[in-house]
Amino acid sequence: MQSIYERIEFLIKKQGMTKKSFCAQLGISTGNMGDWKRGKSTPGTHKLIEIAGFFQVSLDWLVLGKQTMTVQESGGDYFFDEIRQPSCHPTELLPEQKNFIKEYLAFTEYRKRLDKNRDGVPEEKQDEDENT
Repeated sequence: MQSIYERIEFLIKKQGMTKKSFCAQLGISTGNMGDWKRGKSTPGTHKLIEIAGFFQVSLDWLVLGKQTMTVQESGGDYFFDEIRQPSCHPTELLPEQKNFIKEYLAFTEYRKRLDKNRDGVPEEKQDEDENT
């Protein structure tokens, strides 16, 4: 099997379908199939993905005729140490870092209140909105 079309034709036959029913199920015109057969064009990327999914084959096989190697990862997950952080930081934040973050969050809340006041929303209404 050399061409994409020949691989698609092989899959259609293997599935026991007709080309016409295949085209109808995937929304492909028979004219496009004819163009693929003559080598005038090939399926677009989205259609190749749809065809590969329909027949449950890899894109590598459908496009190139190559069997893909299955990559399997062995054991474990990607988290580190007992705190299970998805990063390279082995410990929690330092107290100074925590304080900085708290101050930053307080500052952003202050800025939001200022922005709301500039937009004409009374501060009492803002407090009500924040509590609901």
